[in-house]
Amino acid sequence: MELGSDDFLPPPECPVFEPSWAEFRDPLGYIAKIRPIAEKSGICKIRPPADWQPPFAVEVDNFRFTPRIQRLNELEAQTRVKLNYLDQIAKFWEIQGSSLKIPNVERRILDLYSLSKIVVEEGGYETICKDRRWARVAQRLNYPPGKNIGSLLRSHYERIVYPYEMYQSGANLVQCNTRPFDNEEKDKEYKPHSIPLRQSVQPSKFNSYGRRAKRLQPDPEPTEEDIEKNPELKKLQIYGAGPKMMGLGLMAKDKTLRKKDKEGLECPPTVVVKEELGGDMKIESASPKTFLEGKEELSHSPEPCTKMTMRLRRNHSNAQFIESYVCRMCSRGDEDDKLLLCDGCDDNYHIFCLLPPLPEIPKGVWRCPKCVMAECKRPPEAFGFEQATREYTLQSFGEMADSFKADYFNMPVHMVPTELVEKEFWRLVNSIEEDVTVEYGADIHSKEFGSGFPVSDSKRHLTPEEEEYAKSGWNLNVMPVLEQSVLCHINADISGMKVPWLYVGMVFSAFCWHIEDHWSYSINYLHWGEPKTWYGVPSLAAEHLEEVMKKLTPELFDSQPDLLHQLVTLMNPNTLMSHGVPVVRTNQCAGEFVITFPRAYHSGFNQGYNFAEAVNFCTADWLPAGRQCIEHYRRLRRYCVFSHEELICKMAACPEKLDLNLAAAVHKEMFIMVQEERRLRKALLEKGITEAEREAFELLPDDERQCIKCKTTCFLSALACYDCPDGLVCLSHINDLCKCSSSRQYLRYRYTLDELPAMLHKLKVRAESFDTWANKVRVALEVEDGRKRSLEELRALESEARERRFPNSELLQRLKNCLSEAEACVSRALGLVSGQEAGPDRVAGLQMTLAELRAFLGQMNNLPCAMHQIGDVKGILEQVEAYQSEAREALVSQPSSPGLLQTLLERGQQLGVEVPEAQQLQRQVEQARWLDEVKRTLAPSARRGTLAIMRGLLVAGANVAPSPAVDKAQAELQELLTIAERWEEKAHLCLEARQKHPPATLEAIIHEAENIPVHLPNIQSLKEALAKARAWIADVDEIQNGDHYPCLDDLEGLVAVGRDLPVGLEELRQLELQVLTAHSWREKASKTFLKKNSCYTLLEIVAFKEGEQKEKEGILQLRRTNSAKPSPLASLTTASSTASICVCGQVPAGVGALQCDLCQDWFHGRCVTVPRLLGSQRSSLTSSPLLAWWEWDTKFLCPLCMRSRRPRLETILALLVALQRLPVRLPEGEALQCLTERAISWQGRARQVLASEEVTALLGRLAELRQRLQAESKPEESLAYSSDAGEGAGNMPKVQGLLENGDSVTSPEKVATEEGSGKRDLELLSSLLPQLTGPVLELPEATRAPLEELMMEGDLLEVTLDENQSIWQLLQAGQPPDLERVHTLLELEKAERHGSRTRGRALERRRRRKVDRGGEADDPARDELEPKRVRSSEPEAEEVQEEEELEEESGGEVPPVPFPTNGSPSSQEDQDGLEPVLEAGSDTSAPFSTLTSRLLMSCPQQPSRQQL
Repeated sequence: MELGSDDFLPPPECPVFEPSWAEFRDPLGYIAKIRPIAEKSGICKIRPPADWQPPFAVEVDNFRFTPRIQRLNELEAQTRVKLNYLDQIAKFWEIQGSSLKIPNVERRILDLYSLSKIVVEEGGYETICKDRRWARVAQRLNYPPGKNIGSLLRSHYERIVYPYEMYQSGANLVQCNTRPFDNEEKDKEYKPHSIPLRQSVQPSKFNSYGRRAKRLQPDPEPTEEDIEKNPELKKLQIYGAGPKMMGLGLMAKDKTLRKKDKEGLECPPTVVVKEELGGDMKIESASPKTFLEGKEELSHSPEPCTKMTMRLRRNHSNAQFIESYVCRMCSRGDEDDKLLLCDGCDDNYHIFCLLPPLPEIPKGVWRCPKCVMAECKRPPEAFGFEQATREYTLQSFGEMADSFKADYFNMPVHMVPTELVEKEFWRLVNSIEEDVTVEYGADIHSKEFGSGFPVSDSKRHLTPEEEEYAKSGWNLNVMPVLEQSVLCHINADISGMKVPWLYVGMVFSAFCWHIEDHWSYSINYLHWGEPKTWYGVPSLAAEHLEEVMKKLTPELFDSQPDLLHQLVTLMNPNTLMSHGVPVVRTNQCAGEFVITFPRAYHSGFNQGYNFAEAVNFCTADWLPAGRQCIEHYRRLRRYCVFSHEELICKMAACPEKLDLNLAAAVHKEMFIMVQEERRLRKALLEKGITEAEREAFELLPDDERQCIKCKTTCFLSALACYDCPDGLVCLSHINDLCKCSSSRQYLRYRYTLDELPAMLHKLKVRAESFDTWANKVRVALEVEDGRKRSLEELRALESEARERRFPNSELLQRLKNCLSEAEACVSRALGLVSGQEAGPDRVAGLQMTLAELRAFLGQMNNLPCAMHQIGDVKGILEQVEAYQSEAREALVSQPSSPGLLQTLLERGQQLGVEVPEAQQLQRQVEQARWLDEVKRTLAPSARRGTLAIMRGLLVAGANVAPSPAVDKAQAELQELLTIAERWEEKAHLCLEARQKHPPATLEAIIHEAENIPVHLPNIQSLKEALAKARAWIADVDEIQNGDHYPCLDDLEGLVAVGRDLPVGLEELRQLELQVLTAHSWREKASKTFLKKNSCYTLLEIVAFKEGEQKEKEGILQLRRTNSAKPSPLASLTTASSTASICVCGQVPAGVGALQCDLCQDWFHGRCVTVPRLLGSQRSSLTSSPLLAWWEWDTKFLCPLCMRSRRPRLETILALLVALQRLPVRLPEGEALQCLTERAISWQGRARQVLASEEVTALLGRLAELRQRLQAESKPEESLAYSSDAGEGAGNMPKVQGLLENGDSVTSPEKVATEEGSGKRDLELLSSLLPQLTGPVLELPEATRAPLEELMMEGDLLEVTLDENQSIWQLLQAGQPPDLERVHTLLELEKAERHGSRTRGRALERRRRRKVDRGGEADDPARDELEPKRVRSSEPEAEEVQEEEELEEESGGEVPPVPFPTNGSPSSQEDQDGLEPVLEAGSDTSAPFSTLTSRLLMSCPQQPSRQQL
């Protein structure tokens, strides 16, 4: 897109007003206020307050409309004249059967219209040629000089324009008696809004911009039929007529077939070459899109062949026929080969008789000069807009509009500057070449489609916000019918005037120069969308604008005198301004109003897609303009929208309903109208018309009471004829009714001449009532007669103005202000009097000063009304002045007694008026009170005051009147306050310090602070803390000196209390040490008894829930119950309510289930800690053979039966010895002592049973059997030494494996050997199972029963005893070996070894990573120096930590290590005898040793008593 030129200069901006909310509430009043300024510009813009934003009330989904089509270059008046001229000249050539193209000069199309006008202005063709002024013509056409353009223009003028001008002037009809076609009446009558449509084709698609885009595209040459049917092609393609002269740019239409005559003869086609002349010849093309220069054209043209020659060929034998054809110019019939026959009137002309003469016979259709002139003189049809055929919704129209604008400007719609759109609009409007078509949804009736403002009707319910806007005077549905508006007195809903019209615009859609109907006001509100650009001309320049447009485009106004009333014509504002017409502009944005004033011409266009609403309104000042408009319409013979006379009379009929300003304006108009009516009726009498008839014209349709001459709507009177009932005239055109006799004509009137003055008088009374009232008010306010009116009289005048609806004038405002001021004075005087009566109880802050009282009295005296309260105010003033004198005397005679001062002060407070001396009295009284309060506070017998009281006294002392006594009291207070604050700070430091002070120090501080006569909170807190400390010390002494050791809970309570005290206590340290020692003992005892992650507490482990006998009965009952449960090893075992439940919550079943030897309940072997056969055998095989199966550790106690580690009795005794050293009582210690006593008692009974003869004999047999089995295994061992290490013989173990070192293998080099030996050990034990036989002893029932009872009691004890193991071996030897349990334990150990092996490898990799990161190697020398307890515990701690870290890293994939088996007495103790070490089998992090090495290990020694 090529941007528009910068030639357009925007006019100045119109006034813009921003009313306040107070001004905005009265719409018509505000418009009247700004009218003196805004009327000078014709239009103005109003921005409402920012928060006035009416909701958009149109139903968007149901809003459908059909827009108008606008071709921009046909809107502008001068451009339309040029287009009309081109249409005429094109028609001139077309009707003669030829076509032409508008030539290009200097790369722009030649303006034929301007060329013709300039030639006429310069004196005509002959004069210019004679004076050789074609160069001046080129200069006036703005062509550059020096290029011989003048001769080129002359050539174009001669061959295109000059023939047309000759026809127009009639020069070629000199010898013909042709009647000109210009005697028709020029002033045609036009009906508004019913103009014939000039445009009869659909708009072009919006993807191209009219001809401007099409010119760049070569199109196929259209046929004559296409051109005839498409006016678009006519518009820019100029068809010419005339001869085919050498160098002339005129050519006949290109046809393939010759025109047939009546007999069907045809002329053969021939080729005519059109030669080039001066480089300006054009290739002929019927397309309006391309103009190519300097080309030769070959076109198929028919051979010259006229109708006359064809007839001669056809009728050559008819001599009479030949003679009938004679030339209309020379009246001769010779040279018939050059005789032309007109296709319009069949007249004959010689080609050499024509002006100008034709060199040859033209081709195709030809018309004579008479027919051509008649056709060209035909007036053009009226111009108007056509309706589009497509119906739009708001959404579809907006999409089309935005797409068009974005494509046209090649940028987003919101980024296109308004200045650019404005310049481009006027460029397109003034362009002949470019034809841009847009659509405009204008004059859409809101009554049918709905207003954009909320409307109060029954169709829909309005919200409170919508209801507010529906009643607003700025709502365009409300403004025309406001009380001050004239249009509210018209009953009919005049669409566009009383009822708003809606406008949906797109870019470039325009509204042309016009004034409103009846020269009324208009107001336009832009609801939303892009701006609307306005141009306005004030009413004073309206006639000047009309004259300029008529002067510049007389052709348009000759055919349409009321052209400016049709809203179809634009003219560039720059053109108007250059001719002296004042023009202003503005951009109306969304949410803004634009107001046009009476007879103010305005036009404009839309910047883009938007939605606006407009309506007319009329105020009182419009009435004279409305009357002048009717006279103007009468001269133009234009129809009226409503009768102005009817409107005036209707308002005059009810003057009491009129606004006063409106009544005055109606009275003036009515007076003029009555005078004119009298004059017209007098003229009617002079003509001799005496018949009259009353007629209610308001009941007649408008078309039945319109003057047939001037189209004015009659109301007061009209002239009619009895013989011609179809028409009537107004009294201004009584001679134009008809040719009938005056006796047949009669007057039709609405009111008599006597009724009209009566109506006028009522208006006068209404209008002049204000003057009478104003005089009364003026006399009352200015007290001209010397008498002040009462308040009641002034209120009566104000009430009269309200009832009679007088205007809000300055006088009325003065009256209201006077009443308001008087009423305020009365109210204030009454308040003053009532305040005196109320005395001290009146509201504070309402007192009046003495100066204000005097001014108030003067104000009441100056008011123009009488008030009896003035006397009361004078009396109060006298009392105040007398009191003032007494107060001054009392202050002068110092020192006065405080009682007298207080009495005077109270009297002053009762006056209700502030007296200056009263303040001095108040200060003296306050000083005396303060000194008295200080004296009482510092008195020795007085109660001690707080620091806040002291500070308050100092602050109050600064506000009292200064005196020596006050200064002395302030100094004493300040000194006392400083000392008190210092001691308070010292006490605060003692309370908050980290280092606590002893009681003696605190006691000294408190003793010194008691001498200060001030209450100190921190000293008091310190005193309370000291008292609590003494009480605490007494409690400690009582506990420590008691008969029994104190309980740990009591000591902990005393320690907690002592720590919270801000006192340094020596006893607290001793108590803390005792509590710490007790906690250390409890922690050691817990480590001794509790398993890792145990859910039990130490007290729960060592304490007895019940008595010993009850516990035994309970376990027996439990064993009976569990024994009755089905065995999981049975093949038919199913889950039932009596089945055992493992710790995992499932029923144990099948292989892998173990039965507790104490409670007889069943568990999954993988869910509990089970005995380890391999570990137990390695520790005992040095003294017993493998086949001594009764010594195998197969005893299993479930987690519910064995809840602790079960330390040895010696370890528990060591704990008890340490407990005896503690001066504290622990519940765990007492429970542990009871447990020890029970264990010792059981141990004694067990030893007594084992020492009996029967049991001693049984133990001897077992010893012999063990020795025999051991002796039998020695040859096999020696045999195994000689066997190969990689092979095995029979079921005996390899000797090499049995003789390996017993130390645990921890080095990485031995891991492979260790894994292999562990696997062989398990295979060895599995191979021995078939060889196990038993029982090896026969236990009589008398012996078995005590042993089993002792075994059960020993298992209930949470203590490990050697006697328990001996009894277990005897009972095992007295029964067959439990092969199923052994097999289950082996399988569980295999699975455990596999998991431990994986775990050991991961731990080894972890240790290597630590070494790689720079970890230090262990120092052997340092290890030798460390205690054994530390060296033995650190690796275990490290391994346990590594195991825990490994579990976290592996996410729980490593199999869990089972708890160590506590069934065998394999646990050891540290050097102190307080912390037992883990059993050998519990160290799962270390690799397993071979079974052979375990056999060679010696049994661990029992700790000595000294170690305990």
